Amino acid sequence: MAISQVNDANFAEETSKGIVVADFWATWCGPCKMMAPVLEDVDSELADKVKIVKLDVDENQATASKYGVMSIPTLFIFKDGEIADKVVGFTPKEALVARINQQLA
Repeated sequence: MAISQVNDANFAEETSKGIVVADFWATWCGPCKMMAPVLEDVDSELADKVKIVKLDVDENQATASKYGVMSIPTLFIFKDGEIADKVVGFTPKEALVARINQQLA
């Protein structure tokens, strides 16, 4: 499954079912750019179990504010619409996969 861009209007729907990793990011953010290939690797490895979505915080401030995002990248791992885990800052693939696997267990 490809990584999809989400927005304030469809965020709740897109994170409501199963395990979803939501990446709160911005185009100008260096660590966010470093996170992108990690998320692509995770997506290709776990595509059958996990959905990954990206939310641009500059364009979707309501959702970023609702979840109290103060620094980016911030990754939320949702399980059936509820926040199960949160990671702030660049995260290596192995660490992110381990956190996702905890939710899949």
